[in-house]
Amino acid sequence: MAISQGFVEELKYRNRIDDVISSYVNLKRAGSNKVGLCPFHSEKTPSFTVFSNTETFKCFGCGAGGDVITFIMRAENLDYISALEFLAKKSGLEMPGETENKSELVKRSRMHEMNREAARYFNKMLYEPCAEAARAYLAKRKLSSSAVKRFGLGFAPQSFDALRKYMHTKGYRDEELREAFLCGKSERTGSYFDYFRGRLIFPIIDNLGNVVGFGGRATDDETKPKYLNTSDTPVFKKSRNLFALNFARTCCEEYIILCEGYMDVIAVNIAGFANAVATLGTALTSEQARIMAKYTKKVVISYDSDEAGQAAAKRAIPLLEEAGLEVSVLKVKDAKDPDEYIKKFGAEKFRALIEGSRGKFDFLCDGVLKRHDLEVPDEKVKAAREICELIADIYSSVERTVYIAKAAEKLGIEAKSLTSDVERIRHKKYREDESAKMRKIISDTSGYGDRVNREMVGNTKAAKAEEAIIGLIMLKPELFAKIKTGELSLSADDFKTSFGRKVFEAIERQEGRADLGMLGAEFSVEEIARISDMQRKRAELAKNDETVLADSINALKKEKNVAQSGDELEDAMKIILSKKNSSK
Repeated sequence: MAISQGFVEELKYRNRIDDVISSYVNLKRAGSNKVGLCPFHSEKTPSFTVFSNTETFKCFGCGAGGDVITFIMRAENLDYISALEFLAKKSGLEMPGETENKSELVKRSRMHEMNREAARYFNKMLYEPCAEAARAYLAKRKLSSSAVKRFGLGFAPQSFDALRKYMHTKGYRDEELREAFLCGKSERTGSYFDYFRGRLIFPIIDNLGNVVGFGGRATDDETKPKYLNTSDTPVFKKSRNLFALNFARTCCEEYIILCEGYMDVIAVNIAGFANAVATLGTALTSEQARIMAKYTKKVVISYDSDEAGQAAAKRAIPLLEEAGLEVSVLKVKDAKDPDEYIKKFGAEKFRALIEGSRGKFDFLCDGVLKRHDLEVPDEKVKAAREICELIADIYSSVERTVYIAKAAEKLGIEAKSLTSDVERIRHKKYREDESAKMRKIISDTSGYGDRVNREMVGNTKAAKAEEAIIGLIMLKPELFAKIKTGELSLSADDFKTSFGRKVFEAIERQEGRADLGMLGAEFSVEEIARISDMQRKRAELAKNDETVLADSINALKKEKNVAQSGDELEDAMKIILSKKNSSK
């Protein structure tokens, strides 16, 4: 979607970066800048900085950076156009009209309407004779008609084209249905087919009330896979969405209940706990953890009580903690999951279960003790070692002291001995962390492990010159005029790395009036963070004039000439060798 520079400038003028970020982060003045705890990763010492002079932000811990648009993309889990819409609505601006080319916006809107129409169809089918098995399943799970209505449940007939034919009558084409993952296409025959067939349907609704995808559950335990879910589409990323967050976000200030599946969420919800959510057919992701951190400070994990459920809970804990969330884990007794527990014992018992949920340490410690026989000396030593490893990861010395005392009691070992082992492990981890930091510094300097500009390895000098050029132009757009008029000779072909070339070409298309907000349309948030870094680093230097730009251009061309000379020498050697071989 083409967006004018004027619109982006007005949008950013009405949404000053420190004002917008202040509603997400508690910022404090630090000289001319403002600092706070990063909302994108867990930290105890502020490394998140807002730079007023460039209207940008940078986290020196996780590397996130950019302008106010990039921040909203990350914080609200939105793509570029949606972030513009979000800020436009916030500041009372209208999105550009037809003259600005609304094709992308229209496409997204049409996909939302298409999903909503499909949801209506699925819901209608739930009451048809073909859905008898689905209704029987719902009755077995004791789901009331009000629950079905609240979550918009439906049924996909056991047909290869029932949905397609219906959607055709509404004006939707097969390719559109395929892009929305409502249809598939056979590689062998090229024919289209309904993706969801013979399944109970769960619409996935975002915080704006849009139907963005679907989950489909088999109505028996024999059909495999049990669940099918919409794959990623232009309006849906399953790693960045949560089922029922549209309900939970308004009533989860105290805590969110994280369930394992759709049916658990619905059961917990209709029992009076509207603050329940679930992942969408995948393990919990860091993005989902950060989304929850926007709405609450605590997550109660309510996974199945079987081994797989408890293993999933163990994997989820560090992700939630990294997002800055307090974590506790339900211990469900005499039931395999929350749904069964509520049906057996009722909502009040479940509430008591939540209030008595175990903290992270108790949950992990119980898991260790369950795996080892403390009557066997070797097993007891192994259990003590694992528990010491758990305690060593705890930041607070007070918490460590409390947990050491608790572990000592459970293990029947003196607390003094455990304390000694915990401190030894902490010192070892500290040395390893320091070594890792040093390796990272060396790696970053040489370009190894660079995921944004992978060609930096072997082209370090050229890449540094490219970053200086881009940073200068971003900071002082008037310098681009020197390039445009030919006073300084530079073209996209002079760039050695593809990333540097791509950024320069984007700046050229903007006639040198480079703005991070405009670049967001064609670069990822990670790439925008890098471009923002180029600008910020130049802003920190005293001299940023035409002579510095000329020197950087000369440095870049010198590196390119060196590479070309090397290529010519290699070509000459090949010719000489071939002549020698032919004369033999």
